[in-house]
Amino acid sequence: MVRERLISLDVFRGLTILLMTIVNNPGDWGNVYPPLLHAHWNGCTPTDLVFPFFVYIMGVAVPLAMPDKVYDETTFNKILIRSLRMLCLGIFFNFFGKIQLFGLEGIPLLIARLAVTIAVGYALMGNFSTKLKNIFAFGILAIYLILAYGGFENYQDVRLPGVLQRIAVVYFVVSLLYLKTSRKIQLITGIVLLLGYWAVMTLIPVPGVGEANLERGTNLAAWVDSVILKGHMYHETKTWDPEGILSTLPSIVNGIIGLFIGQILLLSVTKIQKAQRMGMIGTGLIFFGLIWDLVFPINKSIWTSSYVLYTTGLATVCLTALYYIIDIAEYKKGFKLFVIWGVNPMIVFFASQIIPQALTMIRFQNPHNPEEQTNLLNYLYHFGIAPFFSNPMSASLAGALTYVAIWTFILWIFYRNKLIFKV
Repeated sequence: MVRERLISLDVFRGLTILLMTIVNNPGDWGNVYPPLLHAHWNGCTPTDLVFPFFVYIMGVAVPLAMPDKVYDETTFNKILIRSLRMLCLGIFFNFFGKIQLFGLEGIPLLIARLAVTIAVGYALMGNFSTKLKNIFAFGILAIYLILAYGGFENYQDVRLPGVLQRIAVVYFVVSLLYLKTSRKIQLITGIVLLLGYWAVMTLIPVPGVGEANLERGTNLAAWVDSVILKGHMYHETKTWDPEGILSTLPSIVNGIIGLFIGQILLLSVTKIQKAQRMGMIGTGLIFFGLIWDLVFPINKSIWTSSYVLYTTGLATVCLTALYYIIDIAEYKKGFKLFVIWGVNPMIVFFASQIIPQALTMIRFQNPHNPEEQTNLLNYLYHFGIAPFFSNPMSASLAGALTYVAIWTFILWIFYRNKLIFKV
């Protein structure tokens, strides 16, 4: 089967990655417009859509990348290696700020950390033979585990879960489901995961706490994280992780629903018929997600079943609209920016989170206040951007948009030179 690139999916991916970059990089975390922050607990802001949208998009892309559904040892190895590489890239974000070499400090330590970053990035995104990819991926994962659990003081509390780690798990499961099972089995799997997670979270008592609950830090998912992950969790939550063990199970369904939409896009029917089916599915998912919210609240931190339906519904409606505009009406003007962002998501995922950490390591005496130290990231924002705005929230947003503009230029160079970074 001939693969035709779906421009609307690239645009949707680009929109999602761009929004991710904005919400992850405000100029000042103390002054952010509410829609650009996660919901405190229950509820859903635009920021809470970024992660589930990306998982969904990944699910849509699976059948488009493997339309012939050929499953053999080579295919399995490709899926496994890609999953491991994503997993290792995600874990590296958490290791970057803890790397210590030869007692180095300041700029020499930054240079050492960046050298390690380049080496790891090349090992996990370089185009090597299958054997070398396996060696690098398994080797790097082994090093992480040795450092985290081998009694090394600097890494005893390093976080292991994360966004890319969850995406890696979902990609692995969804790819195998697509290649090895029928759509009926995929549907049953999704239903069982959502209903099972609901039952587990609302019926099973929490050891050491008491009855089942959905509260922050005392729910069953938090208990599972505290037992299995122990000290290796998100530093702000400490006793549980928003990308933890149990809450990863329902996130698989985001990928499964994306899988269904991807398979609709491969059907031998007209594009209008595809859009109609997608639109009805998206609307239905939103409706059932909102109904389920009444008894199992929409919540990103514990990735509730209602959150899965609601976010995949919104994602499907968004993709349907883009599909109609771009692939049916063939109106492609004005979308180039998002295509540029959408075809190179992995390098943005990897580098855009490393760069701010690196800039905060460049410390010097504040020229405007000799009695205090500052870092390059804060200095550039507070003296290069913030003074031009009377509203601190607008200034903070301008800081994020400046970072987006820099990345747009970088990605445009990559796009123009056909440089695409993949795992």
